[in-house]
Amino acid sequence: MPAQPPAPAFHSDIHGSLALPALTVDSYSLELREADGEHFVGDRASRTAFCHTLDGWRKQFKAMHGGDDPMGTASAGELGKKRLDVLLHENADAADTIRVAVEDFAHQLAHVAETFLKHKKWQGVQRIIVGGGFQQSDVGELAIARTAELLKKDKLRIDIRRLHHHPDEGGLIGWVHVVPANVLRGFDAMLAVDIGGTNVRCGIVRPNRDLAPDLSRAEVVQREKWSHAEDEDATRRVHVIDGIAEMLEKLAAYAKRKEIRLAPFIGVACPGVVLKDGAIAAGTQNLPGDWESPTFHLPTALREKIPQVHGEETRVLLHNDAVVQGLSELPFTSDVKRWGVLTVGTGLGNASYTNR
Repeated sequence: MPAQPPAPAFHSDIHGSLALPALTVDSYSLELREADGEHFVGDRASRTAFCHTLDGWRKQFKAMHGGDDPMGTASAGELGKKRLDVLLHENADAADTIRVAVEDFAHQLAHVAETFLKHKKWQGVQRIIVGGGFQQSDVGELAIARTAELLKKDKLRIDIRRLHHHPDEGGLIGWVHVVPANVLRGFDAMLAVDIGGTNVRCGIVRPNRDLAPDLSRAEVVQREKWSHAEDEDATRRVHVIDGIAEMLEKLAAYAKRKEIRLAPFIGVACPGVVLKDGAIAAGTQNLPGDWESPTFHLPTALREKIPQVHGEETRVLLHNDAVVQGLSELPFTSDVKRWGVLTVGTGLGNASYTNR
């Protein structure tokens, strides 16, 4: 019987790959400009943009009706999405203001979607998945539903859906569609990191390939979350790296206690354009410090903090955060050929794909 060929080697220095096992990443982190050539289209549809829109309408309503703001003195960003959901359902005056802001924001998001759909890298996209933390709220759900109505009214045959997974987990689960299967062979799970402009999430991801070969049953069995934007100590890049390493160490200890065999691999999703060597070329303006410096290499920085996992040398792979979050949706896109993702967070992330 002829010998079986060896499994393909995994090279930890190949990052941001566009050719993945089940699909091709056609584009990501596109920075499309408005007709004036100065402003970026995506700035219209971030969570930050919605908060500014809502605060603007609050001022107008207060000027028109007088009296106190029914939402209080805190800004929309300070209130947070949970509080806004409560106000939407329990305070009629606040709800009226929120609904007007939602209508305004939906028009902006529809404009953004239409602009992306006209781009050559997005032509033929049949479905848009809206990810990010904004959509994981009643207010966000209303905005996305209204956006779908507006696009339908404009006679665009596009299916808009929300992310299946919680956004805190989608950006971790997506890694099971990036890492080569042979890297996880013989292990139960892997470590994953999702770096955002406001939060960092780390988790233990179990592929559960034995339960579902298409990886639709992949799950996060334990996760940590750190709001670095609210931490006064996290004003420099080094503090964020230290915080990530601390969370990963806690997760590795948890895995050891629970007898979960971790692969010696860490998948890291972050904003920006990721080069093949693991450098970040652009798009990290929402992160503290300079992440695009030629003297900084994120995979190396993490390997130095966590040199081993499960007694083996750690391998770190880097990819764009919108790409990875979108990939968590892959098992649910078998009915379309081309699709894209818009992640509404601190900024607006984007990616488009073609299934094989």
